[in-house]
Amino acid sequence: MQELIPINIVLGDRTYRIKISPLDEQEVRKVLKAINDKIIEFKTQFSGKDMQDYVAMVLLWYATQAPPSLRPQPELHANLQNALSKIELQLDKVLQFRVQG
Repeated sequence: MQELIPINIVLGDRTYRIKISPLDEQEVRKVLKAINDKIIEFKTQFSGKDMQDYVAMVLLWYATQAPPSLRPQPELHANLQNALSKIELQLDKVLQFRVQG
């Protein structure tokens, strides 16, 4: 299993410390830049809102209109779901054996 690295990210006006895989860092930073750029764009279009409003608007945009390169990839989720299902079946077998044994 790969070691996670801590990074600081800025989303809107707030800084968050998260842990991610080093392989994901470039993609995370790319998505964050797109989100922060969109927040700035919405701030110029819809003045007088607070940061929470802008973040919510960008979240909705991201979920529905973001370019495919910035959206989650369903095939990765399907692969992950399959792997998790296999692990769950193995755990069920072990637990069932322990209860019966």
